[in-house]
Amino acid sequence: MKKTNTSKELYKEAQRLMPGGVNSPVRAFKNIGGSPIFFKSANGAFLYDEDDNEYIDFIGSWGPMIMGHTNPKVVAAVKKQIESGTSYGAPTKLESSVAKLIKQCVPSIEKIRMVNSGTEATMSCIRLARGFTGKNKIIKFTGCYHGHVDSLLVKAGSGVSTFGLPDSPGVPKDLASLTISCPYNDKDHFLRVYDEIKDDLAAIIIEPVAGNMGFIPADKSFLQLLKEVSEKNNSILIFDEVMSGFRVALGGAQELYNVQPDLTALGKVIGAGLPVGAFGGKADLMDQLAPEGPIYQAGTLSGNPLAMAAGEALLSELIKTDPYKSLEMKASHLLDRIAAIMDMHNIDFVKNQMGGMFGFFFAKSMPNNFDDVVATDDNIFKSFLNACIANGIYFAPSKYEAGFISTKHDENILNTVVEKVGIIIKEGL
Repeated sequence: MKKTNTSKELYKEAQRLMPGGVNSPVRAFKNIGGSPIFFKSANGAFLYDEDDNEYIDFIGSWGPMIMGHTNPKVVAAVKKQIESGTSYGAPTKLESSVAKLIKQCVPSIEKIRMVNSGTEATMSCIRLARGFTGKNKIIKFTGCYHGHVDSLLVKAGSGVSTFGLPDSPGVPKDLASLTISCPYNDKDHFLRVYDEIKDDLAAIIIEPVAGNMGFIPADKSFLQLLKEVSEKNNSILIFDEVMSGFRVALGGAQELYNVQPDLTALGKVIGAGLPVGAFGGKADLMDQLAPEGPIYQAGTLSGNPLAMAAGEALLSELIKTDPYKSLEMKASHLLDRIAAIMDMHNIDFVKNQMGGMFGFFFAKSMPNNFDDVVATDDNIFKSFLNACIANGIYFAPSKYEAGFISTKHDENILNTVVEKVGIIIKEGL
């Protein structure tokens, strides 16, 4: 069992300095009744905390560490750029280099704009959709988290669900009324809502692979329906691929489903872990943005050279190696072995994976939407997660989050995980 005295002391200090002692709510470990781990370094598939404990990491900074922590090529690219300056507030050729790499992989993106976070990306997509269509209302899906944007915090997943806040105070009722949330993967409910508001429907936004109510892929026919309806209605279809982009495939979920949205929001991976986001889509739509068009969006640090240098290095490696089939095989093999352990002890356990992204639940059948996730067993999940963390396996500390595997999770590491999980379950949750 890991001793985390230093982390506990640091958390006490942080609570005096920051709300809840953290700068992002899920980090507080409240969902599993634990205390957050404070980390000081990482390498490959491992994290190291302030007590010098080692953890096998299945969060990967929520996705971007797909080639492992401190990837040598990424580190070298960032070091080289630091020597030339950390920010100019002016254009660089690195921005165009990263834009070309993204366009190469995601054909639906004809033009792109860099921003500083996934939240900025989705926020900008919504503004662009409203400005382009002249309509106001948005349809989203319950449990899909698109960042802490006022328009999109209605029935969001991830940290909002973790803390039992389905709607957030501070969002004006008049604004919230413009966002209608439908159950994920529910065609009939969606069509009923669509028929009621289609004349003022600016956009439909969805995580095509949900990573913020656990890991739940959309049904292909559901995404096809959204595509058909949005085209028919001249509404904008937005895929939030902040988590799935460059994570489930080079071209993201839209490549695997063969469904192209009008706009795509990206983040995380395209900066290899540095603060970054982007959104892009059809050229005629993107050209409505200032300075080309009348819809304003800006950012002093957008296209920051450090993030672009890191992103160029990582995306180039991903294009060169295309590791997604290998990552999915690793995740599948690991989860199959864990499922076999659970089955031996008569514990309900279901799992799924896509590329380097995965999820599991303590339930009899795989959830299909947010309500299904809520109904999964909380008590076993909390006990299992705390036991894993105490034994050096760092899964996401919330059942409303997905997991991630990297190219650095080799057979020996995965064998260690299975062995430790076997001991944890044998000793009892």
